[in-house]
Amino acid sequence: MTEETFRHTPVMPDEVLRWLRPECGGVFLDATVGGAGHAIRLLEAGSAVHVIGIDRDAEAIEAAKRRLASADDRVKLIQANFRDVARPEFAAEMDGLAGALMDLGVSSHQIDTQERGFSFRPGTPLRMRMDEGARDTRSAAEWLNRADERELGRVFRDGEERRWRTLSREVVRRRKIRPFSTSDDLVAALSAVLGRSAQEKQKARLFQALRIAVNDELAALSEGLEGIRDRLAPGGRLAVLSYHSLEDRRVKDAFRSWSADCRCPPGLPECRCRGTALGRTLTRRPLRPSAGEVARNPRARSARLRVWEKRGTDEQAGGA
Repeated sequence: MTEETFRHTPVMPDEVLRWLRPECGGVFLDATVGGAGHAIRLLEAGSAVHVIGIDRDAEAIEAAKRRLASADDRVKLIQANFRDVARPEFAAEMDGLAGALMDLGVSSHQIDTQERGFSFRPGTPLRMRMDEGARDTRSAAEWLNRADERELGRVFRDGEERRWRTLSREVVRRRKIRPFSTSDDLVAALSAVLGRSAQEKQKARLFQALRIAVNDELAALSEGLEGIRDRLAPGGRLAVLSYHSLEDRRVKDAFRSWSADCRCPPGLPECRCRGTALGRTLTRRPLRPSAGEVARNPRARSARLRVWEKRGTDEQAGGA
């Protein structure tokens, strides 16, 4: 694999930099470093910027090493899941972050590399593992062949497939005859349920929902959001790019909860929650890419950017 094969066109880079303010210097976490597109822009913002880049994908880490070689003294790269940021071994290097970015979803390289199994192109193996070396992660084929009908239905419903009940039954019926192995098997099941060839948009939604389930992405997101929040310095900012309503809802709900003061039910004699907001949401509504960016990079079209800021030391002192 060459650097060029792991290309990374960063989504909404100008907006990300405007909100994270790397020109002020400090340590920034790129929690999904990928091909290092955003990391490069952060480093270019000023010589006082240092970047910690993490990614589940070993190929992404290797590509990022090559692309960031010229700034090696200001970069540290770690193969890890962002859900692990709260672990004690990361405390020394990550506590006091000036800012952090989570660019969710799947990279162009992963989609375009057929053997990684993320696309619904004919003949693609049903793999979809973000970390190919993770022995505890089932491939998409293994998941489809082992999940019970209820679990299948939940994932298909979350993927906004209206006929999710029928589809889950169809998957169970078909795997008894022949196990699922390639994208063609799942597309054929969907088309049989629809009574016609599935449209590109329907296939995309279904395969995205399957990828999220295989990699346990929603639970990882919730854990990663909290872990990164706790690593921020007072006044530090967290920017999140999401591409799916399930992801965006988790981010929105987390930011709203962290930005709220006392949430105890009326009538309680004393506050039983933390009582004070942890920070504030800076984007009242998610920011979207411009029409020009979408024309240049069609995969940016569903992006939503939300930004949250941790309470500063002055605010903490004032609220004490």
